[in-house]
Amino acid sequence: MTNNPLLANTQLPLFAAIQPDHIEPAITQLLDQARAVVAAQLQAQSDYTWENLIDPIDDAEDQLNRAWSPVSHLNAVMNSDALRAAYNACLPKLSEYATEMGQNEALFKAYRAIAESHSYSLLNKAQQKIIQNALRDFKLSGIDLDTEKQQRYKDISLELSNLASQYEENLMDATNAWRKWITDEQILAGLPVTAMAQAKQSAENEGQDGWLITLQFPSYIAVMTYADNRELRREHYEAFATRASDQGPYAGQWNNSDIMAKTLALRHEKAVLLGFANYAELSLAAKMAEQPQAVMAFLEDLAVKSSRQARQDYAELSAFARQYCSIDELQAWDITYASEKMRQHSYQLSQEEVKAYFPISRVLPGLFAVVEKLYGLQVSEITDFDSWHPEVRFFQIHDKTKQLRGQFYIDLYARPKKRGGAWMDDCAGRRKTQETIQIPVAYLICNFTPPTGTEPALLTHDEVTTLFHEFGHGLHHMLTQVDYLGVSGINGVEWDAVELPSQFMENWCWEKEALALMSGHYQTGEPLPDALFAKMLAAKNFQAGMIMVRQLEFSLFDFRIHLEYDPLKGAQIDEILAQVRNQVAVVQVPQFNRFAHSFSHIFAGGYAAGYYSYKWAEVLSSDAFSLFEEKGIFDPDTGHAFLTHILEKGGSENAMDLFVQFRGRKPTIEALLRHNGIAA
Repeated sequence: MTNNPLLANTQLPLFAAIQPDHIEPAITQLLDQARAVVAAQLQAQSDYTWENLIDPIDDAEDQLNRAWSPVSHLNAVMNSDALRAAYNACLPKLSEYATEMGQNEALFKAYRAIAESHSYSLLNKAQQKIIQNALRDFKLSGIDLDTEKQQRYKDISLELSNLASQYEENLMDATNAWRKWITDEQILAGLPVTAMAQAKQSAENEGQDGWLITLQFPSYIAVMTYADNRELRREHYEAFATRASDQGPYAGQWNNSDIMAKTLALRHEKAVLLGFANYAELSLAAKMAEQPQAVMAFLEDLAVKSSRQARQDYAELSAFARQYCSIDELQAWDITYASEKMRQHSYQLSQEEVKAYFPISRVLPGLFAVVEKLYGLQVSEITDFDSWHPEVRFFQIHDKTKQLRGQFYIDLYARPKKRGGAWMDDCAGRRKTQETIQIPVAYLICNFTPPTGTEPALLTHDEVTTLFHEFGHGLHHMLTQVDYLGVSGINGVEWDAVELPSQFMENWCWEKEALALMSGHYQTGEPLPDALFAKMLAAKNFQAGMIMVRQLEFSLFDFRIHLEYDPLKGAQIDEILAQVRNQVAVVQVPQFNRFAHSFSHIFAGGYAAGYYSYKWAEVLSSDAFSLFEEKGIFDPDTGHAFLTHILEKGGSENAMDLFVQFRGRKPTIEALLRHNGIAA
């Protein structure tokens, strides 16, 4: 075990040295150590304090987290059978430990004793918040249940953990399985040069002639946006929309249907065990929105406000498709294609033309320049570091006083064996130890189109926005000044507020002064032309109504399947999805569409009965940005206020209190509607 890189306790993970057979022994040893620390601290004292109880447990659990983090990360970005097996072998052990701690009555009483002691008043806000959160979480872990029900809670938690992993694996395998070799260039007519080059490079990487298209998102979206061949679009759409389901080219092979039904049943059972009426109520126990009625009212109000515009958007698209695309009746696989044609026609704006001004070699330094102007931060690259893939880069952030505030890995491009989507994750969190301050470290992961040949990676404006979004999460994690792990960075932040810093950062992607820092033609260096920017602005809210109701469809579906679950009726996934679509959707999808089977946010991520958080937090982020609109987008005082009241505070105070400290009042919905071009 002395040679196990997961036990090396180095500042950064030793990725190159980590092998699958290191994983289970290391995690088992660290779990045993953590249990021993908890037992020893509970036995050693009768008068519990932060120093003699919480600090030592934090030390042990941080070591565990810092070993598990690279394992979980590698499973998402460099998936293999051996790694997957080792990862899955550890899930039950980690689930068992978490439940065991949550149901440890002696530990619960020790926390409660600290909360009721005189010394509690001497603790700072962050420490008090950690203790209050812990007491809440003991309740949510079944501390009040009898022995039999506690065991059932433990069994449910373990099974849910396994089901989430199976769901994600099925989705990854189904995504990787479908590929189409094309030898006739005419079949790909309409695809831009960059997409053709990428498809050719994908084929060459497999030792084949011609072109290869896949369900990796850059390949999929290029076909759906540009391919003139309607049958190719239909085939590609069907493969994508039926992944991991009972439909499509691999019907039943990696079917998530039973996993989804079991997941909803177990979540409901867990909620009822804890005294809630349904899982939606349990989900809200640690969120800003306190009642399901508040969430439903919020979503339905937004639906009412945006549905008229959504219907108008769709009617205009249908008319355009008939007149200019010879499509008499729009199908789901025509929407993106016809929309891009309509955007080009209405605004003379081509996504491909825009991409030429956003090479990653300009966008990334531009992003760093934006945060320098906003917060006085300096981002510098480190070239000598241990990595999991040659494309990964590593950076560090210093503040105005030259203090190191955070470090991050960035892994930008799509590839096989890498989970789709974009995300930020926690490699290490800030905490004060006896010796030092542990520097926070983040992973920033995207799935952009890789560079081809000698050409740099070119980002769509949507991809630029995605990069800013994930970096916003990263800043929240890395810039924290809270010294206690439980509420430093993104830890302890209410889930429906956690998207505030990320969505907030997206706003700079639409400001001319900021765009000047991050754009330039990849061949000539020419700045983004004013005329092109004017077209982008004019098209900014193109189909905003349709986009809004699509997000509301996801949010309402997620919330209702958890709110309305009835054990006598089962999951009702298809029925509720159909009802939600009848209520808000304007695009009719084919019968074979199995969207829910790839909705990993709610079935394999942390967004169950919480997908509404994106819209909820967008109210906060739009309203926060409106202050910059008033004062100037790089106003140093406003930037400093956002840094100190939001980014540095982490979860040490309630999100609403922090927002009010920054904005001077509670949020209103007007800025969100205005930014989306929707009348209040």
